[in-house]
Amino acid sequence: MFEIAILIAAAFGAGVLNTIAGGGTFLTFPALVLVGIPPVAANATSAVAVFPGYLGGAVGFRSELAVFDRQRMARLGAIALFGAAVGSVLLLISSNDAFSVVVPFLLLAATLIFLFGDRIRAWASTHSKGVTPEGAIGLFVVAIYGGYFNGGLGIVLLALFALWGMTDIHQMNGLKSGLSFLVSFISVLIFAAADLVVWPQAVMMMVAATIGGYAGAPLARKLPKPVVRSIIGIVGFGMSAVFFWRLVTGA
Repeated sequence: MFEIAILIAAAFGAGVLNTIAGGGTFLTFPALVLVGIPPVAANATSAVAVFPGYLGGAVGFRSELAVFDRQRMARLGAIALFGAAVGSVLLLISSNDAFSVVVPFLLLAATLIFLFGDRIRAWASTHSKGVTPEGAIGLFVVAIYGGYFNGGLGIVLLALFALWGMTDIHQMNGLKSGLSFLVSFISVLIFAAADLVVWPQAVMMMVAATIGGYAGAPLARKLPKPVVRSIIGIVGFGMSAVFFWRLVTGA
């Protein structure tokens, strides 16, 4: 019962965080590892647990997505799907020991990307001149990362769009939600086909994350941005420290 409570609380909190600003992976993945699920399976199960939120985001931004040309969306979607498939397969062939070595660095990088996301996007905007719009290589690399480890994907995508020269934040958020959904969708399919998902925990966490996402909407309207940054920074750095400690001590 204690483990179930941990997973439900983590998934609910992840739903709230993802609605407010993102960062739900900082809660779901560590919680799954804490209750004894191997790191690779925990990462796959975490991806499934937060998947409904991406669908909700894509539906919520459907009017922003509608302004994009269908051929353009099809091209970007195909690149995202292919990159996510490569990243997901890389996770499948990773051993738990190898993934455990990479995880602390991924968590730390995702935390820093979130905290400095505005600066990253600003830098990308100032360096957008001369960059080929909608470069396939950049999106492909980002999608590989998203398929392998989902943390911080949205912020990285927004920075990439700024580098392409996009300036309308609402359209950028719409495109981010749509591509994040595709990346998550193909990852979930591959993880499920490989029997890597721990389904009882995944289904339970999906329900809790969905409820948390709904509950997080009022908070998203009220919480000041610095408070959100502080919460996710504390969680992100804290989880990074825990996994670095596990790596060093072999716990």
